[in-house]
Amino acid sequence: MSRLTADGVGVGIPVLEAVHVGRQPIFDVNGVVVAYELLFRGRMDDVASGRQDTYATSTVMVNAFTEFGIAEVAGNRPCFINLTREFVTGRLPLPFGPEQVVLEILETVHVDDEVIDGITALSDAGYKIALDDFVWGSGHERLLGLASYVKLDLLDGDLSRLDEIVAACREYPGIELVAERLETAEQVAIADHYGMELRQGYALSRPQVLSTPSLSPSRMRRLELVAALMHPDVRLDKITNIIASDPALALRVLRVSNSVAAGVVSRVSSVRQAIMLIGLNHIRRWATLMVVDDVAEAPEEQLLTALTHARLCENLAHRFGADPAAAFVAGLLTGMARLMGTTPAAVAEQLPLSAEVADAVNLGTGRLGKLLDAVRAYEDGDWGTGDLAGPALDAMRWSTRTLTAAHRFTPSSPRRRMGTARTY
Repeated sequence: MSRLTADGVGVGIPVLEAVHVGRQPIFDVNGVVVAYELLFRGRMDDVASGRQDTYATSTVMVNAFTEFGIAEVAGNRPCFINLTREFVTGRLPLPFGPEQVVLEILETVHVDDEVIDGITALSDAGYKIALDDFVWGSGHERLLGLASYVKLDLLDGDLSRLDEIVAACREYPGIELVAERLETAEQVAIADHYGMELRQGYALSRPQVLSTPSLSPSRMRRLELVAALMHPDVRLDKITNIIASDPALALRVLRVSNSVAAGVVSRVSSVRQAIMLIGLNHIRRWATLMVVDDVAEAPEEQLLTALTHARLCENLAHRFGADPAAAFVAGLLTGMARLMGTTPAAVAEQLPLSAEVADAVNLGTGRLGKLLDAVRAYEDGDWGTGDLAGPALDAMRWSTRTLTAAHRFTPSSPRRRMGTARTY
């Protein structure tokens, strides 16, 4: 696989970095999958040891919601997501609402008044709480009144106190017990004996790893977006321009707008509409999380072709009687699909597109469909599609200026090596 040349002319398909998320099913007593725990699968060697858990949590959130889309990862089932102290206390924001997520409090979180206040606020906001690897006497028993789930380790946990722990949990009628790390028939029998409602472990199913190709948004664009969103009087047009100038970032925003957690049910035909539907507060949280997640990224020039393609579609929209914002989104999807080595339809099915954009991308119909055909023909060397040299040159100049400005101020970072953290 080759990369883009310095003048922006694509030679082959750019090298992409795959992103991953693990999911391990959680079953009920009848063997039906009722939820998934999302697990970190990625590179960890370049991350300082003191922030590996936070990095793992941030990566899981970003990948599950913005790279795949939560519907693709879990369907309509709830997802258990590990939380570190930074998220529990609000020092790092949760970028999604309480729909379809269970917040799993890691056993490494020291329970003090600040943590109790944070979990109380999350519970009051509608989030369900799970206590992971529950051990009596660790301080986590102070959280039983706030929990909906308690996970008990039947592999390495202290089974000598199981009667006492189960009895204490049963004093809270709202708690369901999750027997975790089940690896033998004997451990499954223990779960049956105590009437534990949910089960998880290798004896039932090993974690599954989902992978997808990804182009990371520009670090500079993410930082610029976070900085702009911190201004109390930020204009929507400014946020839209920042996001639309980076196709990978725009694609992530469109995926978030389709997630159940964002509470979005309308269909969109522009980046601006997606931002309005999600809301600037949620956009701010996602941007902050992507900065936390940032350790390495794809070179900026890999995005030039996709961005030029989208801009050219926008420039030509008036010739076909199409909406320029919708043309940009349609061009973005087709350009990114080509860059990622997949089909526009595969990308589009993850997004809440308006009928006009969806039909253009999937079927090639309508005014936008004709526009996409004309741009594709021009890019393939069919000069009979009209005088597009001027708009194409303008699109190339705009894209080059946009990406060069970001690249000039973006420090490089070493690529992450494969590793694991919190992977069971």
